[in-house]
Amino acid sequence: MDKLNQKIVDCYQCERLVAWREEVAQTKRRQFIDDDYWGKAVPSFGSLASELLIVGLAPAAHGANRTGRMFTGDRSGDWLYRALHKAGFANQPESTDQNDGLELNNCRITAVCHCAPPQNKVTREEILACQPFLMEEILSMPNLKALLCLGSLAWTEAFRSLYQSELLVERFKLPLNEKGKPPKRPAFGHNVSYVLSDSSKNIPLKNTLRVFGSYHPSQQNTFTGRLTEPMFDSVFEGIQGSLSE
Repeated sequence: MDKLNQKIVDCYQCERLVAWREEVAQTKRRQFIDDDYWGKAVPSFGSLASELLIVGLAPAAHGANRTGRMFTGDRSGDWLYRALHKAGFANQPESTDQNDGLELNNCRITAVCHCAPPQNKVTREEILACQPFLMEEILSMPNLKALLCLGSLAWTEAFRSLYQSELLVERFKLPLNEKGKPPKRPAFGHNVSYVLSDSSKNIPLKNTLRVFGSYHPSQQNTFTGRLTEPMFDSVFEGIQGSLSE
């Protein structure tokens, strides 16, 4: 486990989340009654040397909070890892537990919040408590070229984190308005992408950061048809293209 992930696992800052993740790990769900739940903050998954960072919302109570690995053991993960495997970012399409042999290729997965929240809803204070982890994550990825945000909240918090760090603003030459402040955040949408750099500085494309947006592969979106497999696959096709430029 890298140093950043160790700091994440050791975090007990948010009392509400700590209490909930541990309660879920004790009471369990009937179908997982024989499982040993992780019940701690869930670390990021994948190498810091990767070019792609995927940002989700938070671990699922009986998914990653049970398995200890991001997007593992729930329906959202079924969708994500199938798509990652198809796009060449994972060695297999399924993710059931930490010992299933899954490996990521040139990809790392993290979240806005690293603890499972009650009713899948995090507070603003809890998001702010986890924000330093996301900022450090981005800073610690020297080859980062693409950032994929799953859902509008991940999109919002990714942009906030980028502009919260002077080091990131300078590294990626992020554009600022005439007052030296962050410009208006680009609108979120499915399969949207933005190259984040000050176009007046003629930054080579290979040295810029491109941010991609996708609907979250939650059951709320996949069961209703708001997100289909071809729609999700098209996002990763765009990312593949950007990384090969």
